[in-house]
Formats: sequence, structure tokens, C-alpha cells
Amino acid sequence: MTGTAANSFSRVHALVFDLDGTLIDSKLDLVLSVNAALGHLNRGPLEPERIYGYVGQGAPMLVRRALGPAATEREVDESLAYFLSYYRAHMLDHTVTYPGVREGLELLKERPMAVLTNKPVRFSQGILDGLGIAHYFRYVYGGNSFATKKPDPEGMNVLLRDFGASPREAMIVGDSEVDVQTARNAGTWSCGVTYGLGSEGLRFDPPDLLLDSLVELAPFLAT
Repeated sequence: MTGTAANSFSRVHALVFDLDGTLIDSKLDLVLSVNAALGHLNRGPLEPERIYGYVGQGAPMLVRRALGPAATEREVDESLAYFLSYYRAHMLDHTVTYPGVREGLELLKERPMAVLTNKPVRFSQGILDGLGIAHYFRYVYGGNSFATKKPDPEGMNVLLRDFGASPREAMIVGDSEVDVQTARNAGTWSCGVTYGLGSEGLRFDPPDLLLDSLVELAPFLAT
């Protein structure tokens, strides 16, 4: 835990989760899909670790960063379309929930929960359905659900209205600085997980709470 007494979270009842790197380990399917899109343009594959660093700001940015600054808009558009088509067909080939996620969600199931991700909402809902965890979430919002993406607070502000919660009654759970910044911008609490794709960024934007497993969250919220 970073800097905040455990009883500070006693008012929290609404939980909003990031998806990639927080609930699901999707990195292999993302790497294979990015490299398939690069291959479509007769470009060589990128190393997985490099692609991991591009994840978190939505599919268009992922593809744009993988192509590099010299790519034309036509190449970006063509590659993005190919990526989305390929990923749609293969997004559950290797993707699984992280250890402790199912157990953690079960411990938290009496609380109102949602997913707020920069991944397109149709893919997000499909993955949650395919992995059998969609029933835990009242709302699922993606990177194309609003005019803006995280860390802009628009999506979180909508969820606060959906839940009828004040900012200090809500917590965002994520693996990267994008989620911490979203929480700050919306005035909510932030919880980081150490096992995800973006955990390195949490060193520079520390969350209010830092956990090694989702099963550790429920005791901090007990009243």
C-alpha cells in the first residue's frame, strides 16, 4: 500500500477495472495480431517486449506506434483494419485471466463493478463473455464508447453517474499509469496491480493502493 491508511477506503463501494494487464493476460494474442498486421504490409515482426510497451492507449495508437513515425496515414488505416480483423478472430486463442482474478472478483461480487478500458468495447465484451466473467460487471465501456479515452475522466464520470457514487466512493483498479491518471482526473481512488503490462509506469505514478493479487483487495474495502 502506498501512503494511505487502509480505513481511507471504507467508503468505497463502486469498483472500475481496467482490462488488459489487470483482469486478462492478453499479451500473446496482441503481439501475434500486431505482427500479423505488420506482415500484411510486408514489414518484419517486432519483439514482444517492444509491443507490450505500446499497449494501453487503444488499438489505433497501438498500431500507429508499432508502424513507427514514418508510416503514412494510408498504411496506418490499412494496418489497423487488418489488426482488428485478425484480432477479432484470434483474441481468445491464448488470452486468460491472471491468477487470482476470478477468486478476487468472487470476493467482491456484492459490490457494483464495471470495466473501463481503451480496448474497443465489442472486443472487450466478447473477451469477458468468452472467459466467463462478464456477469460480474454491470457496465462495460471501451475506447470507442466515448469521444475520449483514458486518462481523460469522461468514461469514469459516466460510471460515477451510472453507479450513483461520489468520486471518493469509487476506485479504479489498473496496471498502468494511465489508470492512476484517470483516477486522479476523476477524483477517485486508484489501485494498482504489480503483475500487469504497465506496472513499470506505476513507479512514476504511484497509486493509492498497490497489490500483488486481486484477492488482496477485498480486505481493504471491508467496513
